[in-house]
Amino acid sequence: MIPLRDSVPAEVFPFVTILIIVMNLAVFAYQFSLEPEAREEFIMRAGAVPYEISHGEDKPPLFFGYPIQMTLVSSMFLHGGFLHILGNMLYLWIFGDNIESKVGHLRFLFFYLICGAIASIVHILTGPESTVPMVGASGAISGVLGAYLLLFPRARILTLLTLGFFIRLVEMPAVVVLSLWIILQMVNAYFFHQSNVAWFAHIGGFFAGIILIPLFRKD
Repeated sequence: MIPLRDSVPAEVFPFVTILIIVMNLAVFAYQFSLEPEAREEFIMRAGAVPYEISHGEDKPPLFFGYPIQMTLVSSMFLHGGFLHILGNMLYLWIFGDNIESKVGHLRFLFFYLICGAIASIVHILTGPESTVPMVGASGAISGVLGAYLLLFPRARILTLLTLGFFIRLVEMPAVVVLSLWIILQMVNAYFFHQSNVAWFAHIGGFFAGIILIPLFRKD
């Protein structure tokens, strides 16, 4: 299930959403300009490693001289591959502009970063001894999705449905698309919690977005 566009036009130019996308793409380009060994070291430095956060201990390679808790933010701008960043930026582009319109530019930036940090913390709480770095914007974007569900439940989402050889474009209400999305995250978290995907970060970010958006919206 891949969303392609929504029916709600942005009320303001979403320059913060665009800025976040550009920053993600720039960091991704830098990552993949590095040699494999240097790339792995960069991810270990700037990714959120649960063990380091939960123990307050920055193990080598160190995070550029800043407190290790800053990786809760830096990790949001790293990605593991082309499909990873493509999927995340697609979701942010479709849903981010409308949330930015409702909360304002600067508030949207803080909302995005706070949701991402909460998502990372939820992931860390489910596996505090893990030494695998968490990377990706999906926790923060999950917060955007939670906010969208609350503010625009009746919006229409053009969605690409794929099931084996069955491929079809369907327009569905946002409440259906996003409810199915969070249910899928929960199912995957239950059955595949030991995979490399931070399912609990998605869940944590989503519900953080639902809880926080009334505090951030302007009207």
